[in-house]
Amino acid sequence: MKVFRNGLLPVKGFVAMNLFGHLLVRKDSWDRLSPESKSMMIRHEAIHSAQMRELLFVGFYLAYLFEWLFRLLSGKKNPYRGISFEREAYEHEYDPDYLSARRPFAQWRPFEKSKRRHPMDTV
Repeated sequence: MKVFRNGLLPVKGFVAMNLFGHLLVRKDSWDRLSPESKSMMIRHEAIHSAQMRELLFVGFYLAYLFEWLFRLLSGKKNPYRGISFEREAYEHEYDPDYLSARRPFAQWRPFEKSKRRHPMDTV
């Protein structure tokens, strides 16, 4: 995955965003991350890239937006963390071998919740 460091995208408050399979990172935030954190973030976004390819990119963005809006309007505390695409990526970002064994459309298949606590779980 190609990483593009810049000062514009993503907006302040975010470290990275995946845009059509390319990772855009905020230079100031990215430079402060540990090598382990960078690897984990790249794995997380690589999972999103696999999801995007399966849904032909536009389908991914439409499904992602629809699911986020549905969860937001349902009154969920943190609609972002409940999105199926994010659940899969957070669940497996610690596993460097996950993508080689990932089944198609895994974001919509039931999976076992990890015992690891992710920093975003407290948000």
